[in-house]
Amino acid sequence: MSDSAEKHDNEGRLEQLRQALDSGDAHQVRNLLSGLHSAEIADLLESFPHGPRETLWELVDPDDHGETLVEVNDEVRAGLIDNMEPHDLVAATEGLDADDLADLIQDLPGDVIQETLSAMDKQNRDRLVSVLHYPEDTAGGLMNVDVITVRADVSLDVVLRYLRLHIDIPDTTDSLFVVDRDDHFKGVLTLSAILTNDPDRLVAEVMNSDVTGIPADMDDAKVAKLFENLNLVSAPVLDDEGKLIGRITIDDVVDVIREDADHSLLSLAGLDEEDDTFAPVVKSARRRAVWLGINLFTAFLASWVIGLFQATIEQVVALAVLMPIVASMGGIAGSQTLIIVIRGLALGQIGASNARWLMYKELAVSALNGIAWAMVVALISGLWFKNPDIGYIIGAALVINLLCAAVAGLTIPFVLTRLKIDPAHAGTVILTTVTDVVGFLVFLGLGTAFLL
Repeated sequence: MSDSAEKHDNEGRLEQLRQALDSGDAHQVRNLLSGLHSAEIADLLESFPHGPRETLWELVDPDDHGETLVEVNDEVRAGLIDNMEPHDLVAATEGLDADDLADLIQDLPGDVIQETLSAMDKQNRDRLVSVLHYPEDTAGGLMNVDVITVRADVSLDVVLRYLRLHIDIPDTTDSLFVVDRDDHFKGVLTLSAILTNDPDRLVAEVMNSDVTGIPADMDDAKVAKLFENLNLVSAPVLDDEGKLIGRITIDDVVDVIREDADHSLLSLAGLDEEDDTFAPVVKSARRRAVWLGINLFTAFLASWVIGLFQATIEQVVALAVLMPIVASMGGIAGSQTLIIVIRGLALGQIGASNARWLMYKELAVSALNGIAWAMVVALISGLWFKNPDIGYIIGAALVINLLCAAVAGLTIPFVLTRLKIDPAHAGTVILTTVTDVVGFLVFLGLGTAFLL
């Protein structure tokens, strides 16, 4: 389905649900929800404001509650959990995979957590503990411990008979993992190898021993990059001793990619991907006020710089008219470099080894663009105000500001990363301050020096 068709389908479903809720037709709502995947139900819940959302949640099949709670964002999940009875929450956790339950259980009330753990058998409880042992944004926190393992010294016929004993095979199983008696990972046995080779052959003869397991403490963004580069469907997760402790599948990685994309986009505005779109007005206002306050401080800083040249501006009004051009061009040029660097850092493509080369390249690009556009702006400004000196001044200021913007756009993400600050969150605000202050300072300073 194309993006436009999918969008139209979602909008149509939303409208149908809204009309059914407004008319109080619970039967129609249940019919519209039946057959939907839990992720689709989660999207619908996030698309309704408080009130209708709670009504819709009451009409969701209780069997879908657990999977849906896992899919909705953190803030919406917290609101739904607050309105659920403890026994309903315990029931919602039944049947969830260990990795999904690990995502959900930390948001449950303490008494519900205890009851949930008490209702689990030892094997599932141990699986949950193994996932909770690792941070959520690592391979260990992402993995599913429900894996099928085999030994290298058995025949494929034995493996086939072993698989037939399983009531269910884990979803997205494309291969089995080969381990020794101590669970040390030895290789991968694909299902295609089992089906296309002589049943009398040993696993050791047909398995792929070149596969490298993923360390449990690897960052989830690096895991996603690994899946992309190697076109993986699933991969084994190993502990520090090389023992198999779980697996990661492509559906887990897709979630990571989507979350990272949402984070990168929303962080540029100081927002969070886990925020509820329909959160209460006061709560949303308070959350955004922080970044508005930071931006206000930087705006006052730029205004202070302008104030230093008040006498110049009063005598040469053209400078006041042209100031936004210098600041705007620097901001755009710096943002281009900033985004490239943030993306490169996230993908592991930029580091200390190639930062200097990138600096030279960005300076060259900025110089080339700066000179080209400076000539255009200088010509227009000189003709507009019938003063060629103004054209020369704004042209020079433009080139200098674009060069400074390139340096700032490259260095800011590195500095923030070293300070353990997300450059996607704070980078744009700092860059805007730099390009505004430098742009105004250079332009008005040159104006003061050569026009008065």
